[in-house]
Amino acid sequence: MSMFDITRRRLLQAGGMLMVSMAIPAPFKAMAAEAAKVNPNDIPLDQVDSFIAISADGQVTAFCGHVDLGTGLRTSLAQIIADELYVPFEKVTMILGDTLRTPDQGPTIASASIQVTAVPLRKAAAEVRQFLLKQASVVFSQPVERLETSHGMINVIDNPEREISYGDLVKGQNFNITLGNDIALKPTAEYQFIGKPIARVDIPAKVTGGMTFVHDFRLPNMLHGRVILPPYGGADSSAPLGDSLLEVDESSIADMPGIVKVVVINDFVGVVAEREEQAINAARKLKVKWKEWAGLPPLAPDDLLETLKAHPKTTRLLQEDNNVDGALDKLSKVVNADYIWPYHMHASIGPSCAVADVTDNKVEVWSGTQNPHDLRNDIVTLLECNRESVNIHRMEASGCYGRNCADDVAGNAALLSRAVGRPVRVQLMREQENAWEPKGTAQLIQIRGGLDAENNVGAYEFKTCYPSNGATLLPSILTGIIANTAITQQMGDRTAVPQYEYPNMRVVSEDAAPIVRASWMRGVSALPNVFAHESWIDELAYLAQQDPIAYRLRYLKDPRAIALIEALKKQSGWTDGPSFKNKNSQDDVVTGRGFAYARYFHSKFPGYGAAWAAWVIDVEVNRKNGHIKAKKIYISHDCGQIVNPAGVRHQIHGNIIQSTSRVLKEFTTFDRSGVTSLDWGGYPILRFDELPEIDIHLIENQAEAPMGVGESASVPSAAAIANAVFDATGVRLRQVPFTPARVKQALDNAAAGK
Repeated sequence: MSMFDITRRRLLQAGGMLMVSMAIPAPFKAMAAEAAKVNPNDIPLDQVDSFIAISADGQVTAFCGHVDLGTGLRTSLAQIIADELYVPFEKVTMILGDTLRTPDQGPTIASASIQVTAVPLRKAAAEVRQFLLKQASVVFSQPVERLETSHGMINVIDNPEREISYGDLVKGQNFNITLGNDIALKPTAEYQFIGKPIARVDIPAKVTGGMTFVHDFRLPNMLHGRVILPPYGGADSSAPLGDSLLEVDESSIADMPGIVKVVVINDFVGVVAEREEQAINAARKLKVKWKEWAGLPPLAPDDLLETLKAHPKTTRLLQEDNNVDGALDKLSKVVNADYIWPYHMHASIGPSCAVADVTDNKVEVWSGTQNPHDLRNDIVTLLECNRESVNIHRMEASGCYGRNCADDVAGNAALLSRAVGRPVRVQLMREQENAWEPKGTAQLIQIRGGLDAENNVGAYEFKTCYPSNGATLLPSILTGIIANTAITQQMGDRTAVPQYEYPNMRVVSEDAAPIVRASWMRGVSALPNVFAHESWIDELAYLAQQDPIAYRLRYLKDPRAIALIEALKKQSGWTDGPSFKNKNSQDDVVTGRGFAYARYFHSKFPGYGAAWAAWVIDVEVNRKNGHIKAKKIYISHDCGQIVNPAGVRHQIHGNIIQSTSRVLKEFTTFDRSGVTSLDWGGYPILRFDELPEIDIHLIENQAEAPMGVGESASVPSAAAIANAVFDATGVRLRQVPFTPARVKQALDNAAAGK
């Protein structure tokens, strides 16, 4: 059976099945419930977290509501189950994210899949093994203590030839057991698969042309669709979305071959054709007239500071010590600074794609979504249909590490399929993906503080403004099913409270409505917040003429963080002393080394800690043209128990490359009507010949709980690079990206004494 064929019904028909369900740990239940929309017909989140089945042929199937976004999650979860069940790794099949076959555990976000899913799945597998041992003890008339398990078999210790397979134990019977809280787990020292670099199970199909990506998926009798979107690309609630269409001239494509239907629902406009190129040509030629609108505020890089300052905010206090204002007034050296983060794209290499088949009693959608259960709810709202009739089949798609247009294009496909009564495949055009994908939002961080008379941190006030990132399903807005109103979310507080124990500290999140369409992106608000935290403390260390790492360690009390940093110093050959040692260099190209540390905290404040990560980066800066070259990056990383070290290294590499690209190159451009970065020329990313050398050190903590890996390594990036540039040039960079033009301007300003 393929992953598309496996269902509970099929497993039952195989001649027997053992199922296990389990209670989700309370903190993680809250995290999942925060994102998930609970429905009484779902597997209840407060009762069941995952599902493991052993069929009569001995195959193990596990169902999980999260999805694999190219992180290797499918492989890692299978390693955990194989170890606790004492079965061969190849016997385990993971079913991820299919809404009719997996529990709703919320969207795959916040680096939470291994952190949330690993422990409950491990307990479930251990419970299955204990149950099977009890069944075998009856068969063999032996106490459980006289039995052992190995390779999916149970045998009598004193008589190994007396053995029975898991499959034979469940053959002809159906069991359903519930997980207890006191189940004994396999000792760390006995792991056979956890901690090993098992080859990823998804790679062979990808390199041999197997059916993996949603872009390649086809159904019999399938048609092709394209959508025509309003000319306010990426706009949010300030634009007249849902009430902007003035006219559609269907006669403008009447002479074109293959056209099946033009679909118009309020502002939703789509064309369906027999062939894909016919749909593309029709969408380009169809005459559509929209209301004029140019209501965005100035969002050019030089305008972001004032726009974000002026944007309406609601103050939310995260931490306040006594007498902060008094301490600020008594500082000997004041360091106040604004840090500015731009709008970033997820920049998926392939535009989003989906296939839908809508009939009178069933809605089937094949999508690259990272939140299939939420998408299911969105499709129910969009089509105003029965929830039980909707199923989302999750397939692989272009990488994004955050939400791109995968959900929106699924809604497009569903609307067009309903209109024509046949399966419809829709893929966005490059310019549509760039314009309408929900951006990683801009952010403004304002810090007041400085040194006391003894060169210690005297006070620290940190304010962060992160315009919200909800991004309602676009076709729901265009059709008028959902009103286009501003929704303010509390998302700016990720790692807003620094890990350093400063005296006299105030931390404020300034919650704000979206300015343009935005959604979560790798690191969310933590990456910009840490850019500010780690740049500021680096600046104080220099003013105090202290080594930047030693100065931080004065205020860092977390023993795992301290051990991580000490390991990184050894790994990178760190030389103690203040930054900017080569003040008198006259060279055109100068070198520098920067440090930054962070632990990523995610989910509803105060959140959950994921992995610890610290960077040391070596850079070259060309003072004549402002170009920064990232030469080598050392990273020390502690994610607790490492399930698959190869997978962890792959994730860290991806974090480093993507975040370095974001910091050095990436920013979205706008005019007053919307996004203007509509192709790769307008949104350059790091090229292969610009990649740094990467040196990774994984801290061995196999006895600790596993922590999220998907984002933590990116969080120190911007500050580490900025601090390295200061070490090379003596110039502080406080606005991302560090383009040659911005760096050259900063160097010129410094030379002119500005």
